Amino acid sequence: MDNTLEVRRLCCERGDKRLFSDLNFSLPAGSLLYVEGANGSGKTTLLRALCGLFTPECGQVLWNGEDSHKLGDAFRGQVIYLGHHNSLKLDLTGIENLHFSLAVDGVKAGEEALLEALASMGLAGYEDLPVRVLSQGQKRRVALARLLLTESPLWILDEPFTALDVKAVDHLQSIIASHVNQGGMAILTTHQEVALTSGQIQRIRLGEHV
Repeated sequence: MDNTLEVRRLCCERGDKRLFSDLNFSLPAGSLLYVEGANGSGKTTLLRALCGLFTPECGQVLWNGEDSHKLGDAFRGQVIYLGHHNSLKLDLTGIENLHFSLAVDGVKAGEEALLEALASMGLAGYEDLPVRVLSQGQKRRVALARLLLTESPLWILDEPFTALDVKAVDHLQSIIASHVNQGGMAILTTHQEVALTSGQIQRIRLGEHV
């Protein structure tokens, strides 16, 4: 069965401010969704609500027709979320951080697969360095290496291209495109465009649903 994420009449607030309300969309397998809007319009809040890290004031997030909140871990295992912050442990090495992240995701991968993922992200030779000595772009690439090892069909990525150089941006674009072209799903906040050879692209703009 192909997966579908559906949002029904979702509304979120931050403090006493209504960010958006009555938000509806459906994202089938093989789709890429851009979440657009001005700073403060609720883009990050929406992404966190979609993956269960933020509780909306009203509405539902459905995964294959079932309430994602009620599905609990069964839904969270279908999602990989990368936020603004890389969520890395600075005293650990790149490969140790990847081990830790994959354990949290419930993904089993051998040492060789982890090394290949880091090398693919341009980190060959940096695997055993403490993350604190890496540049911001290198730290971002350590975090993004998870995408090469996960089997989660739904990727929710908040500004994934931040701090990346041109070569790394191109590589990440190809990774996301390959995931969607093979029937995965991706939701992004970004100013970068990802070219697909199949599937479909959707856009929603927050600030129009208050």
